[in-house]
Amino acid sequence: MKKCVSKFLAQQKFAVAFLLLSIGAFSQEQLNDSTKVNTLSEVLVSAVRSTSKMPISYTNLTKQEIAPRNLGQDIPILLNFMPSVVTTSDAGNGVGYTGIRVRGSDATRVNVTINGVPYNDSESHGTFWVNMPDFASSVESVQLQRGVGTSTNGSGAFGASLNLVTDNFSKESTAEISNSYGSFNTHKHTLKFSTGLLNNNFEMAGRVSSINSQGYVDRAESDLKSYYIQGTYVGKTTLIKGLLFGGKEKTYQSWYGVDAQTLVGDRTFNYAGIYTDELGNTKFYENQIDNYQQHHFQLHWNEKINTNWSSNLALHYTKGNGYYEEYVEDQSFSDYGLTAPENITLTDMVRRKWLDNDFFGTTFSIDYKKEKLEVLFGGSWNKYFGDHFGQVIWTKIESPPSELRNKYYENTATKMDGTVFLKMNYQFFQRWNLFTDIQYRSVNYIADGVQPNVVNDVFAFLNPKAGVTFSPNKSNSFYFSYAKANREPNRTDYENGVPNSESLDDFELGWRHERQKIKWNTNIYLMNYKNQLVLTGELDAVGNPIRTNAGKSYRLGCEMELAFRITKMLSYQGNLTFSENTIKGENGASDYQIAFSPSVISSNMLRFQPTKRISVSWLQKYVGEQYMNNAETAEAKLGSYATHDLNLSWEIAPKKVFKSITFSGLVNNIFDKEYVSNGADYGGGAVYYYPQAGINFLTGLTLLF
Repeated sequence: MKKCVSKFLAQQKFAVAFLLLSIGAFSQEQLNDSTKVNTLSEVLVSAVRSTSKMPISYTNLTKQEIAPRNLGQDIPILLNFMPSVVTTSDAGNGVGYTGIRVRGSDATRVNVTINGVPYNDSESHGTFWVNMPDFASSVESVQLQRGVGTSTNGSGAFGASLNLVTDNFSKESTAEISNSYGSFNTHKHTLKFSTGLLNNNFEMAGRVSSINSQGYVDRAESDLKSYYIQGTYVGKTTLIKGLLFGGKEKTYQSWYGVDAQTLVGDRTFNYAGIYTDELGNTKFYENQIDNYQQHHFQLHWNEKINTNWSSNLALHYTKGNGYYEEYVEDQSFSDYGLTAPENITLTDMVRRKWLDNDFFGTTFSIDYKKEKLEVLFGGSWNKYFGDHFGQVIWTKIESPPSELRNKYYENTATKMDGTVFLKMNYQFFQRWNLFTDIQYRSVNYIADGVQPNVVNDVFAFLNPKAGVTFSPNKSNSFYFSYAKANREPNRTDYENGVPNSESLDDFELGWRHERQKIKWNTNIYLMNYKNQLVLTGELDAVGNPIRTNAGKSYRLGCEMELAFRITKMLSYQGNLTFSENTIKGENGASDYQIAFSPSVISSNMLRFQPTKRISVSWLQKYVGEQYMNNAETAEAKLGSYATHDLNLSWEIAPKKVFKSITFSGLVNNIFDKEYVSNGADYGGGAVYYYPQAGINFLTGLTLLF
């Protein structure tokens, strides 16, 4: 750890000032939280969210905090300044395919729920926010739990849990038009409305959005559409919400990266779609795209039974359907079940690989509160059907037209996932809180077309958690917790012959402090893994990361957050993480740093707010050096980088027509830093990088009626 600290201080002097100013850290909540939370709405996610009485490391982000930067970039990019978070963008400008890692754990290990309903893809475990563009415009709040966190629905958390709550109902009718425009011809158009509570009981609300961008990387265009419809019934003890939301994305592929030599002379070069024509000219296929749509339905029934008891029941269904299309050269007719012309065996062709899936199930929770005791029983049952198949839609050398669009491969998958958990939080001796949490999870995964060709595995996991919180006074609380987690491999793991599950023992020790002008939270964690599925740096044919079991490994770190009001107009927020992420060598072999796990991550924000309606923020992000493989080879090292952004917001409250007019501005990477946030290492010197955009901007105008 000392090595990490000294190295970072030598590279980044601003960290010295940060450490002198604070011992720890705060969650990204406003010092004075102005968000009005309805008691019934809290029941919606009480089963999966943490509170200050629990010994969990978490950070909250409100709708008001997201709004100034919500100008078209994806949700991971909007979460970039949360503790221990590293984000990346395939297109280089935060629109289209984006990724997030927490404590070095990739998105497949971050459990995501929307209103308590699982969002991670059942097979890949990934989260593809590109399928729900501009979803941030319909989010009320976000909570990021680091480590195992509390028991939740869906796939187990191995790095973090990300819980999103959609918009609360509005008592008054509103209409909102938002438009933004920026670099790389990026533009976003959003229309929102709410009827307000009709007869004090019913509300209808909705949103439609369109986002387009040419991307920083060559041809990395995005054409994104989304919608959100909400119907709410509010009674004295009842809240019923029906939600229908989803989106359609069409993005030009940009998940290949660029090699080191090309990076020097042509940072934006994109290999996707490259081919050679009859005259030997290099060309790019114009329809090398990913085309996918996803639609979600949720029905929530929250009931406050009496003073002590409340319940939540949810039904959900998700439909996904789409393909990626690519131009491939010198393919064998026989490999695709096509009839070859006489004396010809190879041809160029265009193929599509399809995914058609259905995901449905239920979640529930029953909550009992009385004085010093809270007990919560909850769980979920979910089922997934996935159909994978491929089609050839064109061949350079003609084959019988009747054979085109036949399925040259087809395989299916079914996954059932059931979870039950029991949580208890009990206050004893006035200043002490005991937290216990036990979860049982059962998984049955059946799939063909993967190694060893047919999978039919059943997993049963028991995940206990326990901890204590000591609060000597109103300003301070100290906590310690232990949590056990187990997790099954994903589809890509099976395809690469890695069918072993993994387990984690997570220890968290923290101190929270809160006074009128200052908040901080310091947390020390040890995440001890057995058979951790770590990234190798390689990607499969569709850009999915390839993983391998690491035997014994650990992540040891210290997270520090701080919020401090310097003057009435000036405030500071920041966070800093030091960590060691190590694979233990076996049989006398050396230890290695886990791939894509920087030892230092920090964020800083200085906000100047001369009035309630004007805000100017300076945001800074630092990510230390990291390796793209688990062997610490020099050619696979990603250098450290620091970026600086400028964010402005100015709200006007006219007396007629509009309730408010808000102007927003965001200048990203204001010092035009050339940096790489991600990469891939295929071995033998085949290393590829994902360059991010230099200085770029987004501007926005929001009209609220």
